[in-house]
Amino acid sequence: MKFKVEYLLVIAILIFAAVFVYVTLISDSEFGGADGAAEDLIYELNPEYEPIAEPLWEPPGGETESLLFCLQGAIGALIIGLFFGYYYAMKKCKKQTGSA
Repeated sequence: MKFKVEYLLVIAILIFAAVFVYVTLISDSEFGGADGAAEDLIYELNPEYEPIAEPLWEPPGGETESLLFCLQGAIGALIIGLFFGYYYAMKKCKKQTGSA
């Protein structure tokens, strides 16, 4: 039980490596988002479909869109890390004050 975090870290790295290898082995594949797939399906089912709303702002290019996506992921990871760190520190603090 002492090495629980290390085991979880190794498992996470192995899963990431397996996904990376799987994705790199697929040749001539284009990975698109769910929005694009849904839009294609809608136009396939109803060619006369017109969206009722337009985006307020569209990024000027793919790089900007990727940057915003990465920033969103980083902010989410930071919030999750702060959450787990806070509760880990609280647990550790309670353990120290309870045993003193």
